[in-house]
Amino acid sequence: MANVVRAALVQATWTGDTESMLAKHEEHAREAARRGVKVIGFQEVFNAPYFCQVQDPEHYRWAEPVPDGPTVRRTRELARETGMVIVVPVFEVEQSGFYYNTAAVIDADGTVLGKYRKHHIPQVEGFWEKFYFRPGNLGWPVFDTAVGKVGVYICYDRHFPEGWRQLGINGAQLVYNPSATHRGLSSHLWRLEQPAAAVANEYFVAAINRVGVEEYGDNDFYGTSYFVDPRGQFVGDVASDSKEELVVRDLDFDLIDEVRQQWAFYRDRRPDAYEGLVRP
Repeated sequence: MANVVRAALVQATWTGDTESMLAKHEEHAREAARRGVKVIGFQEVFNAPYFCQVQDPEHYRWAEPVPDGPTVRRTRELARETGMVIVVPVFEVEQSGFYYNTAAVIDADGTVLGKYRKHHIPQVEGFWEKFYFRPGNLGWPVFDTAVGKVGVYICYDRHFPEGWRQLGINGAQLVYNPSATHRGLSSHLWRLEQPAAAVANEYFVAAINRVGVEEYGDNDFYGTSYFVDPRGQFVGDVASDSKEELVVRDLDFDLIDEVRQQWAFYRDRRPDAYEGLVRP
């Protein structure tokens, strides 16, 4: 019997406040559950606008503890209600002065399995993230969930192949990549990098982008979220470039073993020869 996992992602427009943003994602999650979905992921800092378009201390107000903050607590209840694994990206405050771009992973019974903190922090026009976030320091965790082994890589991370590979070495079958990227900056890379990472590391990738223009800048987030399989092929259609969308796809995890046996990239790795890659 095929090992098929029904997975979902949400690309959403900003509503203007956290409460309505949470309510909207909860409804998407409930709809996904009605459609038989077992794992779902939300976009980068999903409960807030993409405030990194500006550098302003007022935006520290979006930060909350993980896992004990209100958004993760509320999403734990949602996971228990729907029986789904949920990937929850938020702005995390660990203690005063220690802030991270984080995603919590919640199992289908509401258990918080852990969190990933974004490693690579951009500081370019429209993406002033170093103003807010410290670099991640929790490594490359892969979480043993009710649907299989799930990892997370956040937005700008996707330009760096090392983390994709470490997630594969750590056993990932599905990696969620919640993002906020806009037209004209890297749209030509959007349909290249995650499929290439899926091929190189032989797992499924869920690439999530915001959609629309928000209040703190001119970035036009272009959606086009998708799932891609270990052969680098899109699973179903790519989402709209202008509208909010719940994307639901069936992922055949048996394909992972099939591809790894056929292409054997992990067998032919040469870590003994890669020493120079980690020299400053």
